[in-house]
Amino acid sequence: MFKGIKHIISTLPVAALLLASPCAASKQNDSPKPFTLVLDAGHGGHDHGCRGRISREKDITLDVVKRTRDLIADQFGDSISVVLTRDDDTFVALDRRAGIANEAGANLFVSVHVNSLDKRTKGRELVHGASVYTVGLHKNDANLAVAMRENAVIELEEDFTESYQGFDPASSESYIIFELTQNSHVARSIEMAQLVQEELTGQAGRADKGVRQAGFLVLWATKMPAVLVELDFICNRKAENFLASDEGRQKCARAIATAVGEYRRKHPGTPAGATLNNVN
Repeated sequence: MFKGIKHIISTLPVAALLLASPCAASKQNDSPKPFTLVLDAGHGGHDHGCRGRISREKDITLDVVKRTRDLIADQFGDSISVVLTRDDDTFVALDRRAGIANEAGANLFVSVHVNSLDKRTKGRELVHGASVYTVGLHKNDANLAVAMRENAVIELEEDFTESYQGFDPASSESYIIFELTQNSHVARSIEMAQLVQEELTGQAGRADKGVRQAGFLVLWATKMPAVLVELDFICNRKAENFLASDEGRQKCARAIATAVGEYRRKHPGTPAGATLNNVN
């Protein structure tokens, strides 16, 4: 656990290594580099994520990510290169997820998750809606609670205290690091978050829980615009039934794919290509 601001500041040069992990060198050629999207299915393997009555977060996220990949491939072909941090039921460490995106020289990173509330929370069966996060300060306790839950995944990793320089996902003191560093991609991350949120509330019909900021390690360690998507609350029976269904997952995938297409149109990196057709 961090012991005061002085200790935190002293760890920043080391922590910054997470942000500066080397990208794979790309060979110079005459062909334009495709827009690269990294899709991150939250959790996996022995990390089940949130559990509902009939489903698990790790299964929902993987299915939605694969559907998103397929929709993008169908609509954009080779003009958008899609990389998955996992394509099966495998556990991938948070720093490795970010490392995959950095090494791929990605233009955009989208991490997909499912929300929930602690079983002791009153009215947890009633809460519902989608929210999209960017890295930043926790404006309220609810945002911090979500970040703490997602960051707690590192406790399943071997030697996590060394890998993350003593960062304690359960200690609010540790999160001071997010106030002492600045992500250079905040503006475009917020823009992407707004695009995803609009599509989740429109195409997927999710209630609007808003675009938010919080200290997610997986976003903090990436070197490109990055967002973390909470599709809905698995502790709500109606929302879980939606997320467990083929129709619900396809709508969520299409919402993300549409947002990616619109973001790429605005920030192509390469000449703009196709746009998504409004079909299921």
